[in-house]
Amino acid sequence: MNTLFYSNVHIRRIGENRIDDLLALEEACFETDRSSRRNLRNLLRSASVSCLGAYHRGAVVGSAVILFRAGTRSARIYSLAVDASARGLGVGRRMMERAEKEARLRGCDRLRLEVRMDNIPAIRLYERFGFASTHVLNGYYEDGAHAFVMRKELI
Repeated sequence: MNTLFYSNVHIRRIGENRIDDLLALEEACFETDRSSRRNLRNLLRSASVSCLGAYHRGAVVGSAVILFRAGTRSARIYSLAVDASARGLGVGRRMMERAEKEARLRGCDRLRLEVRMDNIPAIRLYERFGFASTHVLNGYYEDGAHAFVMRKELI
């Protein structure tokens, strides 16, 4: 890992003023199922959502969106994106650590997410964090790809 890069990455809430950066990250990271400007604006404005950005020298190199629902102690990682220039440098790990912290701060005792079955690097990251597959969602993505539903108990 490039420790100089890693030490210069800061995770913090991302605001509406960075919506263009989020859209560019969506475009760069996902071939399908991208969030629209409208969807991102709604997520950024919602009190039941935590939108995080990974910043390196002012540039957004990663994002995480965590959803919370009233009446449940389960949080959902809606999206995790890391720019290709920052992959393998610990940004995804840092985003996951912060997502877990956000969930605990809101009183959640579980996290869940969906991941493309062919996204092996993401699956490995989630498994390193203690997530386990619970079931498969057939044809979950726009292009017909299947997804694993993964879950972690927060102890």
